[in-house]
Amino acid sequence: MTKDPIEHLPTQLARRNWIILALLLAGSLPFGNSSLSLGVLAGGLTAIGGFYWLRRSLVRLLEQPAGGAGFRYQFGYLGRLLVLATLLAVLVAIIKVHPIGLIVGLSVVVINLFLLTAQRAFK
Repeated sequence: MTKDPIEHLPTQLARRNWIILALLLAGSLPFGNSSLSLGVLAGGLTAIGGFYWLRRSLVRLLEQPAGGAGFRYQFGYLGRLLVLATLLAVLVAIIKVHPIGLIVGLSVVVINLFLLTAQRAFK
């Protein structure tokens, strides 16, 4: 029996995140600004890492009984938010990546979701 296409969605999104990051990184290279390219790469890796982390948390939430799973998810959400905020602060303040490149890189998952929505709307 074949799986419903919706069951392949997380895997497709994960794979397409890497493709979009590669395209954005390749698009930043002609500018000759290594800080910009580093920002795109760092932002993309941060966004993809956050995507995987959120996905893993949601899978754990859905697999557990209803008891205290909600509280653990909320606590994990705040922890994840703190870690990502700290990472972004370090990237901007200490490593000094290009802020525009960082924003472009952080948009990887948003671009992916937009493409998915457009693909499903016009199918």
